[in-house]
Amino acid sequence: MRLHRNLCFSVIDGLTLIFNEGQYADKVIQQLLKRDKRWGSRDRAFVAETTYDIVRWKRLYAEIAEVKEPFDRDNLWRIFAVWATLRGIKLPDWKYFENTPSRKIKGRFDELSKIRKFKESIPDWLDEWGEKELGKNIWSKEISALNEQAEVILRVNTLKTTKEKLQSELFDLDIETKFLPDYPNALKLKERTNVFQTDAFKNGYFEVQDASSQRVAEFLNVEPGMRVVDACAGAGGKTLHIASLMENKGQIIALDIYANKLNELKRRAKRNGAFNIETRPIESTKVIKKLYDKADRVLIDAPCSGLGVLKRNPDAKWKLLPEFITEIKKTQQDILQQYSKMVKSGGELVYATCSILPSENQEQVEKFLASESGKDFKFLKDHKVLSHQTGYDGFYMALLKRQS
Repeated sequence: MRLHRNLCFSVIDGLTLIFNEGQYADKVIQQLLKRDKRWGSRDRAFVAETTYDIVRWKRLYAEIAEVKEPFDRDNLWRIFAVWATLRGIKLPDWKYFENTPSRKIKGRFDELSKIRKFKESIPDWLDEWGEKELGKNIWSKEISALNEQAEVILRVNTLKTTKEKLQSELFDLDIETKFLPDYPNALKLKERTNVFQTDAFKNGYFEVQDASSQRVAEFLNVEPGMRVVDACAGAGGKTLHIASLMENKGQIIALDIYANKLNELKRRAKRNGAFNIETRPIESTKVIKKLYDKADRVLIDAPCSGLGVLKRNPDAKWKLLPEFITEIKKTQQDILQQYSKMVKSGGELVYATCSILPSENQEQVEKFLASESGKDFKFLKDHKVLSHQTGYDGFYMALLKRQS
């Protein structure tokens, strides 16, 4: 591979914003890709994937390069040189790469790869926390899997098309996909490509949604004609899936504390042809209280640490703090206590997170069931999804029934 100056400069600029200014990697990369209209798909892929790669392995590369935060531009070039050297890329004769110790880089990599916190490039506290909750063996496998690049999975919108028709339409555009066993509405891209530019996306034939995430709506056991509440809907990925499973019949009430996310859901719902969704921002407790004992199904896709989705959000490793996990667990339990009251007698509730930590998952469910609010609920089943077992995001979901 030959390195091109303008592409490398873009990567360095992006890393400056992500590491030194705390900006989110996905937003930074979106902006970087708009820099030069002359860039082809390979150029854009280089900028995006190299930036994500260096973000993912920041601790390991910085340790090898012997630099510490905050990184000045010279330090970032040293980190870039580590990235390139470890990939066998010949460094060009640029001043930024003068005196790069290629042999030493490879030796340091071999040495540090024996220590998990460096090998997997994670903060000390996170390495300790993960091992404490999951055990040494499972944590080692899981964090390794979560450091792999996420695959692109589509969820077919069955309100508008079928899996077979969509696969054929994408094939005509030279976009090859394959079916995933046990995931009824999923197509996996064989190669990464920008599917958002296709007419199939613009016409609402699919959404990009990880296979593990697609499990959640199916776990809710919805049927056409029901009244369903998606209590933490966000921009509505699971809401739209629920709408397709309900065949646009019945009512879905999408709640969230952020009105701007619900506005995005409205736009997506229009594109998807999902007409049975009503959005309600949670501006006070009255919004929840009005729905007490009214819902056949309630989905609580709770805010969480997001440790199960590090594949697609590698910068979360560097933004996450132990205090946040402690606080979010209080929020999760409070949401369970209050929002569960929306389930009517005989109705069902799914509590879900994109975390792999038992303290955010089954322990929260056990705590709820042992509480006054949870005494009328019966545990039916749960499903723990670990990335090293599936290759997809880490998730948890539990199905509870409110007894008559």
